[in-house]
Amino acid sequence: MSVDHRRRRVAAATAAVWLSALLAVCFTVGAATASVGAKRHHLAGTWTGSYGGAFKGTFTIHWTQTGTRLHGSIALTNPHGTYAINGSVTGSSIKFGAVGVGATYTGSVSSAGKSMSGHYKSPEGGGPWSATKS
Repeated sequence: MSVDHRRRRVAAATAAVWLSALLAVCFTVGAATASVGAKRHHLAGTWTGSYGGAFKGTFTIHWTQTGTRLHGSIALTNPHGTYAINGSVTGSSIKFGAVGVGATYTGSVSSAGKSMSGHYKSPEGGGPWSATKS
């Protein structure tokens, strides 16, 4: 094997090691940033709120949270009932849906994570909603 061939192989191996190290650092920083964002808005617990528009009433949400994923139930006064909900929070944006009533909710969470508000849509129409953490 010639000296030039060995030098090229060593240079290629060195470049591969540096690239792997750079990708590992980028992945670690990205994962740390994502986990900080998820921790910023810990929404698990009980929320109470109200809604207007096509339907008017109050609701109570019980959330559990895994990372950015939300799971739980929503108890509505109109239409009356308790329905399963699933959603997500990314930064200050929140979205979730109540399959039993065909409603989707979008909105934003306050910087302190103690209130949220937005707009809902259903087959019958939509309107504003807001909630505070109990």
